Amino acid sequence: MSWDAGYVFAVLGLALVLFVWARWRYDLVALAALLAVAMAGLIPPGEVFSGFGHPAVVTVAAVLILSRGLRNAGVVDVIAKVLLRAGGNTTLQVSLLALCVALLSGFMNNVGALALLLPVAIQMARKSGKSPSLLLMPLAFGSLLGGLPTLIGTPPNLIIAASRMEHGADRFRMFDFAPVGLAVMALGVVFVGLVGWRLVPQRKNSSSRDDLFQVKEYTTELRVESKSKWIGKTISELEHALEDGLTVARIARGEHRTLVPSAWETLREDDSLIVEGDPEAVKALIDKGGLELSGRGDATEKDLQSDEVSVVEAIVRPDSFIENRTAAWLRLRTRYGVNLLAVARQGRRISRRLAQIRFQAGDVLLLQGARENLDDTMAQLGCLPLAERELRIGQPRRVLLALAIFGAGVAASIAGLLPVEVAFVASSALMVLGRLVSLSEAYDSVDWPVIVLLAALIPVGGAMETTGGSDWLAALLLQAGAGLPPAATLILMLLATMALSNVINNAAVAVVMAPIAVAIAHGLEVSSDPFLMAVAVGASSAFLTPIGHQSNTLVMGPGGYEFGDYWKMGLPLSLLVAGAGGPLILYFWPL
Repeated sequence: MSWDAGYVFAVLGLALVLFVWARWRYDLVALAALLAVAMAGLIPPGEVFSGFGHPAVVTVAAVLILSRGLRNAGVVDVIAKVLLRAGGNTTLQVSLLALCVALLSGFMNNVGALALLLPVAIQMARKSGKSPSLLLMPLAFGSLLGGLPTLIGTPPNLIIAASRMEHGADRFRMFDFAPVGLAVMALGVVFVGLVGWRLVPQRKNSSSRDDLFQVKEYTTELRVESKSKWIGKTISELEHALEDGLTVARIARGEHRTLVPSAWETLREDDSLIVEGDPEAVKALIDKGGLELSGRGDATEKDLQSDEVSVVEAIVRPDSFIENRTAAWLRLRTRYGVNLLAVARQGRRISRRLAQIRFQAGDVLLLQGARENLDDTMAQLGCLPLAERELRIGQPRRVLLALAIFGAGVAASIAGLLPVEVAFVASSALMVLGRLVSLSEAYDSVDWPVIVLLAALIPVGGAMETTGGSDWLAALLLQAGAGLPPAATLILMLLATMALSNVINNAAVAVVMAPIAVAIAHGLEVSSDPFLMAVAVGASSAFLTPIGHQSNTLVMGPGGYEFGDYWKMGLPLSLLVAGAGGPLILYFWPL
């Protein structure tokens, strides 16, 4: 192995360790890896940022915009309304959810498809009196399975298609993945619907919003006394007196109520305050003098809402900028005009001071704010609404227009009239021109961390090939597996990719494994197509951990799952995918 190849492997190895550690976000790690390889002179200067124009990256961005257009038009909500009529049979509920999210994931970003049906699943669980844990993990796994049958279903498929073209063959077309992917998806959905959900632990403490967020447990009503030192002081001064240990959620002044009051609102005699805080913080405030306890356990959620102000649940996305930051640092009230009333993690409410909690992906937040601004605020914070999202009525004209635009893009790419990236960018532009997506929504809908990850790692993967690293590693693996038939080597490639995808972003796995798969195929003097298909299937099979894929992370909080819960359904599902995927690949893509 040359020094250059060793350097690239060292950079990639360190990047993979940092991906698993998750101390820094994956897009920053990928960008650092790109710069490290570029500054060593192993990527030509003109190609360092070529990944941002790579067809796979452009297509991922276009698909995300198209997904937003389909959502805005009400296409997905038509499906959601049907799902909400599924009744209380758990097998039927899980089967329909897994099937619908799988079908949507074939043509949308799988995290986007999950995000759209997540509130629906929670509503179904609560209406039937079941724990959401029974529905949410199957929903997440269904979104992963749904990416298998199509070119645009998941970023790894686009990377695999581009890798095939870079090695002298035609790029895989829209439904070239379908013979294997559709069969694996169908088997997986049937397993999840009939057997899998029975293996999921039932977390009863996350069964309802009322159980999770008991307003009376963390709010207290206080009255400002006539000689209080707080008269004339602002709410900000009151809250900071206890180092952000409490939040004022409401002020009642005579018959007038102010919800989510401004931080600069001044206190007056006889003001009645509803405050959120742990008992120690409230007691410390009372001990400072000038406030008296006027009620305990009497406040309800209705006291914190009005026609203008709402209380909603939201989940922190894995790519949210608020990860590892506290509410005190974010200054939620002054910057965003919202109060943080409660935080739940893995189905359990966190009772310590909210302002000091560092948010994690999957945390469920209870937010209070103006109804008209809450959706925009949640989007800015990188959060998704849970259960409270209103279904769109969906005008037939808009639904048909969105489907026609999307269908035209798919048809143009299938017929070979346009490259897939051109067809989908054109469709995205038509969504904007047709006023199904605004320009700001188009930019907001793009998952920029994923775009940066792909754009940064694609040139690094290219450097691994040009320095001979892929060939060296392939030769090493072939030597280790000497005597094994090519079919057995393919199964090992599938299993190795599946293992990596459970701890590393699946797009990164595809970038690393695709050139190795091609090199192994060349070493065996067989077609590279089945090995590329093995990487595609393995990269979309992260069923063992909550960190392997964003879909798994998103359901961890509202489902109340623990880290070790995933393998209980994920391991048999992984064995099913590997057991069926290998023979299917060998049948449809002969060596």
